[in-house]
Amino acid sequence: MDGTDGTVKVDGRMNNTESKLHLLREWMQKKAEHDICVAFSGGVDSSLLLKIAAEEAEKKGTKVYGVTFVSRLSPKADLDIAREVAGECKAEFEVLYVDESKNEELLKNTRERCYLCKKHLFSELIRWAHDRGVYTVLEGTNADDLNVYRPGLRAVRELEAESPLALLGISKEEVRSCAALCGLSVASRPSAPCMATRIPYDTPLDFDILAKLEQGEMKLKEAGFGLVRLRLHGDVLRIEVQKEQLSQLAAHSEDVVRLLKELGFKYITMDLEGFRSGSMDE
Repeated sequence: MDGTDGTVKVDGRMNNTESKLHLLREWMQKKAEHDICVAFSGGVDSSLLLKIAAEEAEKKGTKVYGVTFVSRLSPKADLDIAREVAGECKAEFEVLYVDESKNEELLKNTRERCYLCKKHLFSELIRWAHDRGVYTVLEGTNADDLNVYRPGLRAVRELEAESPLALLGISKEEVRSCAALCGLSVASRPSAPCMATRIPYDTPLDFDILAKLEQGEMKLKEAGFGLVRLRLHGDVLRIEVQKEQLSQLAAHSEDVVRLLKELGFKYITMDLEGFRSGSMDE
């Protein structure tokens, strides 16, 4: 039978996805008494937060803002996707433009880069929210993120933004299942971390090179490779694709090498371990 919150129950019991979604709704109901600001990338984590926040706020007559950062480190495709998903969620969509080139410490690209970047971005976001009388700021860290190297989380906590997915123990897989249950178009969208993750720590950020890496990744995706990362180690460009596509990459090596050399890269290699999120942290 149907639950009062819209979940479907069998013999009065909810499955795991429905249970986690119910937890998130209950948590959000209290927050929706007041306006909410969501740090919104258009990825599945923040999209789920925005969707549930908007639904609960509609019942309370409050507002929800999905605020997307546009910066020199964010993938360009994020903005269009975020705008589309904000429309799906019926939330207010806002854009904050941030220029990291003015942050000299960030440009050094130390292992604290993510902390410095998050501190910079969320300081701007919280200032933006407070100027509009919004004091509930949410972000999409999930439970799995707590088990890997995420120095940016320290900045989020210092600035007192809230991370309901992590707080409620909702994993990445559960986020995707909840997003699919809610009908979100980005339920299966791959993660799209900032472009600085393509170069080793302590290599100063060069925005021209990062733009070429992003262009190369886009071209490989257009050629049929799903998850792609181009990691640059000096003159050596390391290509990560999913393991099941390694043979496809090898079969088209001449075309791939030509494409990437046209962008200015010198030595092109294929990573036989395949795609690994956060491989620069290994």
